[in-house]
Amino acid sequence: MWDDAPRWSGWGPADARGRSLPAAVAVLLGGLGVDPEARRPPVALEDVRLSQPALPDGARDRLARVAAVHDDRLSRIVHAAGKSYLDLLRLRSGDATSAPDAVVVPADRAAVGEVLAICAGAGVAVVPFGGGTSVVGGVEPLRGDLGAVVALDLGGISALNDVDERSLLAVLGAGMRGPAVERALGERGFTLGHFPQSWKYATVGGMVATRSAGQASTGYGRIDELVRAVTLVAPGATLELPVRTRNAAGPDLRDVVAGSEGTLGVITEAALSVRPRPAVRSYEGWSFPSFAEGAEAFRALEQEHAAPDVARLSDEVETAVNVGIAGGEDPKGCLAIAGWEGAEHDVERRRADTEAMLQRCGGVPLGPDPGAAWDRGRYEAPYLRDALLDHGVLAETLETATTWTRLHGLHDAVGAALRGALEPCGTPPVVLCHVSHLYPVGASLYFTVIARQQAGNEVAQWQAAKAAACEAIVAQGATITHHHAIGRDHAAYLEAEIGAAGIALLRAMKDELDPAGVLNPGKLLP
Repeated sequence: MWDDAPRWSGWGPADARGRSLPAAVAVLLGGLGVDPEARRPPVALEDVRLSQPALPDGARDRLARVAAVHDDRLSRIVHAAGKSYLDLLRLRSGDATSAPDAVVVPADRAAVGEVLAICAGAGVAVVPFGGGTSVVGGVEPLRGDLGAVVALDLGGISALNDVDERSLLAVLGAGMRGPAVERALGERGFTLGHFPQSWKYATVGGMVATRSAGQASTGYGRIDELVRAVTLVAPGATLELPVRTRNAAGPDLRDVVAGSEGTLGVITEAALSVRPRPAVRSYEGWSFPSFAEGAEAFRALEQEHAAPDVARLSDEVETAVNVGIAGGEDPKGCLAIAGWEGAEHDVERRRADTEAMLQRCGGVPLGPDPGAAWDRGRYEAPYLRDALLDHGVLAETLETATTWTRLHGLHDAVGAALRGALEPCGTPPVVLCHVSHLYPVGASLYFTVIARQQAGNEVAQWQAAKAAACEAIVAQGATITHHHAIGRDHAAYLEAEIGAAGIALLRAMKDELDPAGVLNPGKLLP
């Protein structure tokens, strides 16, 4: 049933195991005190610990009348956690005791409503589950005050329901994964253009529920900018928000659904803006003397309406590591990737505008090879993390965004916080960072942390580092998350984003839509 799901103990499918570390990474790990030859593989599947299913008497039978119900070992383990570093530490050690009591797979919207009614009546928590790629505890099967929990897998609702070619709209089932979306739209000559790093597994509903940002969002827009209609099924009501142009009909409730993370209801369908499938995709590399100079060039690009669809700028450390992994020469400065997608004449015009401005800002063109290398490896980082975990390495990411004025202070503060938390443990980290999404007001920062695991204290080691980074982000006035969402891990910081009154408003909406409090306990709301 779950053969195409991410591996229970890591990111890729089962045949992804055994990948060797690139030579440059092995050298890097040696400098961190990690023995590249040592291995710490996960336990065998049969040794993973599970608790006994605890659905109330009769609830399973009632659920099975309206949807498929799975409570075998593999189904429960596959749905036991997301894909954060802490999730994988727990599963690799053999601990799946918090796994859902069952996995429920409805076939349509009506079945979702019936499942929710049964669970609300029986006091069973419901965790909506798409691709299972959350890295902030968003699909953790928490029970809250309830006695049981099910994972509501949306994989059975995965069709392209309609395409309005004149209006450039596609109506998609919430369970459609990224590759299926592109295949179906591609047959009609369109693309969604939304390619997060989790694209192979991420679903439409999961993208909308977490306000995801794809790698080309500077050009195509974030997923929340693409939502034109959405259906949210909840125990207390069904919210159907039809296609509308921009209007003045009160607050836009689509923005309430986008980012609701399964706490207000279950997204079953969304109408999203699409574009004609690009005839040309062109990616190339640029070099800047420093991260500050590269960021200033990107600011100029965005504010002068000359930004490419893909705009990525690595800081000095990330540039050195990535060039080393690719087997290149010792780099000087910072590497940027610029990419354009669309009709040939449009790409040529926009590319010329971008290149002229980058050169005026001190950029040096490196040609298409760095762009091609980025394109080949754009989804590979999670697989490398799996290999690093096998060698006893802490490898995790976090992200944020802020204004251009505060960008460099935020970059320095988060890096210092991570180093300050990990160095006293005797595990000094390598902290990498890049800009990957541009806005007129500011940009995102995406950090990667690599360090030797503190044996026997791996969980507390990362919790301390993540807390330090989060406190630095809040102190700098930046957002606690740009595209990973709130989930469980960031819930304590939501009040810094929207204030106490904002929290109260969200709670009031949840009380209206989910009066029994069964939907995704412990997520989003502190």
